[in-house]
Amino acid sequence: MRNVALPAGVIEYDEIGSGPPVVLLHGLIMDHTLWDRVLPLLPQGFTYVRPVLPLGAHRQPMKPDADLTLRGLVRLLADFLDALGLDGVTLVHSDWGGGLFLTAHGLDRRIARQVILPCEAFGNFPPGLPGKMLTLTVRLPGGLRFAAGGLRVGALRRLPMMFGQMGRRPLPDALVHRWTEPLLSDPRIRRDLLAYCRGPLDKKELVRDTEALRRFAGDALVLWSPDNRVMPLEHGRRLAELLPAGRYAEVPGAYVLSQLDEPETVAREIGRFLTSPPSAR
Repeated sequence: MRNVALPAGVIEYDEIGSGPPVVLLHGLIMDHTLWDRVLPLLPQGFTYVRPVLPLGAHRQPMKPDADLTLRGLVRLLADFLDALGLDGVTLVHSDWGGGLFLTAHGLDRRIARQVILPCEAFGNFPPGLPGKMLTLTVRLPGGLRFAAGGLRVGALRRLPMMFGQMGRRPLPDALVHRWTEPLLSDPRIRRDLLAYCRGPLDKKELVRDTEALRRFAGDALVLWSPDNRVMPLEHGRRLAELLPAGRYAEVPGAYVLSQLDEPETVAREIGRFLTSPPSAR
């Protein structure tokens, strides 16, 4: 893993390959290993960059005064792209929807294309039943540590309010143990995630910031999973419609984490998008 210092703190990231940059994002209580099954199947000729955002599975705590609200993390993502000097980026979203707001905040100058897997959008923050559970958890003393421990128990992890609606196939113990270790072992990581989860969310602003993608001029692929219950199917179709150069495709048989459920399909669709010529607009 490599490190880059940002105003909010040190961010770890993995980088492989050479060519135009493709930045692969992840969701809450996850890290870059979410993409381990897909990465070897993606086409050569690109630089694949996987940052570990401060969303609960990070191992480098942020500065105590860092802005880790949703707006702050959008700024952090832009700072990450700036620090690495990445231009012509294909930004790939999964689960966490904050990266969609770079356009609304005027921070998308380094983004050329986008791939949007099932993720938060419009007013669906935090999303679905797992989001409701998280909202309750962060209000309880010691709630995050208790929830992280529960995710390590297979029978509990498969409950709908935990990770049961995130992956159609059971998530491997080793993967979830890795994701939850920082929350269990470091109070500063819990502090960081609490700062995000307790940050303000205005539903009207979230919808407005999502719809700002109408101003995004680059090509976009919305690669949705129609069988998931957390990110509404209508959101995927709406995203594809409002993006000026957006197209829509599906990953049947997958839930939110389609890169774990159907890595071959996800890699094939992303690879086809990456290697296709720019659309005429």
